[in-house]
Amino acid sequence: MPVEVTWWGHATCTVEDSDVRVLTDPLFARRLAHLRRRRGAPPPPDARRADVALVSHLHADHLHVPSLAGLAAGTRLLVPRGAPRAVPGLRRLAHLRVTEVAPGDVVPVGGLVVRAVSARHDGRRLPLGPHRAPALGYVVEGEARTYFAGDTGLFDSMAEEVGPVDVALLPVGGWGPRLGEGHLDAGRAAEALARLTARSAVPVHYGTYWPIGMDAVRPHEFHAPGDEFVRLAALRAPDVAVHRLRHGESVRLEVAR
Repeated sequence: MPVEVTWWGHATCTVEDSDVRVLTDPLFARRLAHLRRRRGAPPPPDARRADVALVSHLHADHLHVPSLAGLAAGTRLLVPRGAPRAVPGLRRLAHLRVTEVAPGDVVPVGGLVVRAVSARHDGRRLPLGPHRAPALGYVVEGEARTYFAGDTGLFDSMAEEVGPVDVALLPVGGWGPRLGEGHLDAGRAAEALARLTARSAVPVHYGTYWPIGMDAVRPHEFHAPGDEFVRLAALRAPDVAVHRLRHGESVRLEVAR
């Protein structure tokens, strides 16, 4: 049975598996604070259609309240445990079915099972705020096992908690000239791929948003991560099929069982 993945830009993807539409870290804005969308048109209205949306952590480019507000009434929304306390705007989204989860929690959605897993990333709502919630990844299990990493660095239990998987949606860059602690660049993402024994991979979280006025500052950090991940994955995990999608592009993956 095929599983289809569409990359809308940044960490936003649609995964269609077992007649269920899963949306990851919805971000549909042309501009977010000091960031503007530099590549790829904003996702079309159909991108907002989902049975369940997954939020990996509290940073505003992953938990974007205005984008979540545009989801249809009744959409299931999984967020890190403690997120509504840390982000009051979530409590105003009464049209969504919000469920708080922590690593190890399992939520059935139609013919899928969504499992929250650990991530190594800052769980605060930045730039200020004392409240934290755990940063998460998710494994979506249906016809395929699809790992959405959110934002994370490498961590010791990654292979045990997550792998093996059929499809890995891995961040390979960021939105600024330098990546901070708790991120994967192209090299670390290739190492993660080797640990996960994935069959297929789609690089995400690069080449979409960039700080206003900084187009000429380390531009390779914006343009290069996707191709660099393809190159390094071929060295570190040569048996994995890597699909570097353009914004709005989809790939159908046959999963053998």
